[in-house]
Amino acid sequence: MNLHQQSAYVLTQLLRKKEVSAVEITTAALARIHAVDGTPGQLDYGELTEEDRRKVHAFISVTAERALAQARAVDEQLARGEDPGLLAGIPFTVKDIFTVKDTLTTAASRILANFTAPYSATAVERLEGAGGIMLGKVNLDEFTFGSSNESSAFQPSPRNPWLLERVPGGSSGGSTASVAAGEALLSLGTDTAGSIRQPAAFCGVVGVKPTYGRVSRYGLIAFGSSLDCPGPIARDTRDAAMMLQAMAGADRRDSTAALVEVPDYLATLERGVKGLRIGISPDYMRITFPSADGGYQQQPLPAEIAQAVEQAAEVLRALGAEIIEDVPMPNTRYGIPAFFVISRVEAASNLHRFDGVKYGHRTSDPMMDLREQYKRTRNEGFGLQPKLRILMGMYVSAAQYSEQYYRRALQVRTLIRRDFEQAFDPNGAYRLDALLTPTTPTTAFKIGDV
Repeated sequence: MNLHQQSAYVLTQLLRKKEVSAVEITTAALARIHAVDGTPGQLDYGELTEEDRRKVHAFISVTAERALAQARAVDEQLARGEDPGLLAGIPFTVKDIFTVKDTLTTAASRILANFTAPYSATAVERLEGAGGIMLGKVNLDEFTFGSSNESSAFQPSPRNPWLLERVPGGSSGGSTASVAAGEALLSLGTDTAGSIRQPAAFCGVVGVKPTYGRVSRYGLIAFGSSLDCPGPIARDTRDAAMMLQAMAGADRRDSTAALVEVPDYLATLERGVKGLRIGISPDYMRITFPSADGGYQQQPLPAEIAQAVEQAAEVLRALGAEIIEDVPMPNTRYGIPAFFVISRVEAASNLHRFDGVKYGHRTSDPMMDLREQYKRTRNEGFGLQPKLRILMGMYVSAAQYSEQYYRRALQVRTLIRRDFEQAFDPNGAYRLDALLTPTTPTTAFKIGDV
């Protein structure tokens, strides 16, 4: 039996029947990593070899000894007749934007390359508390700033396991690549503006961006504090439901974590889609983007992507769902510029904590004063993408521009939210249960093309 090809749900059943052990599952996962992953990401790597181009490179660090110790603990619990938890014996990876106690936590940035976390993120604690086995930390775009995983300071950057010359997407590219390559059954990612959904689409796996606050952000190194959402990545929806079940819920350490009760996601899956009202909006079936003259341009979706959405709608209709056409989402076109402004302001604010004083990289150059230390440390430690976000965030939040840009972006976000509230209003015109949309307007592009 090839354990890395099984689903998490199936393996938990086999484990409880004593047909396989947690150590066997973990050993198989580590062997798979050794076979397909290649050199973990590292600073100043140099030129890629032909061997490098044939590997996935999902990981920054593999915590093999820690994983095997966790696996042995699960087997011991089962031997004593105890329940290790929902994810007993299931290997998972963690996007290296989450803190994990006593492990390197880099955010794929030089400025945190030497940082060992003193505590674990709530989401990681809950996955391990449910019996999950953490295999290691996987690569990402630096501080999650990107959509291809190429901006990581730790190279080689991950490759798409299906076509190694193409990107896995980003910023959770290491997470989706590790799952798609069979190195792990589950991965913990984050989504600020598509950073789970887009790489999941590129790598052909299931990625879920939960509602903001559904999963605690405690221990997540923030990009946009009002936008970041930790979420599951898996190879099928049942596994994703199991993972979300294990880590969702209120957290006294995170005041933004929702107090709403966590439903039984696995039980909900069994209900099917019969009777659901699923909408399709023409505003999602075309690409609208700002033009240089201050207006907007439109172009249709690529035919293969539009066709995939239509095929999905037909499958859902055949299963008993009611497809509602022409649901208006008129403010969708403003989503990208509104996101750019809000996220850059929040990113600039969050990046100010990296100063070389408390933790992380500190310049070794001689300096005159603290201001000079900040400047030199940040110049050495941050890559291009963090620097661009700091500059843009500081600009659009400056006193003379905040009304023109930042306040307006917050107002636009409210308009976008209203579109969704009207579409999902149980007493409204559309009364939707779900909205069916394309995930991304392109398939995975070649490394270096964008």
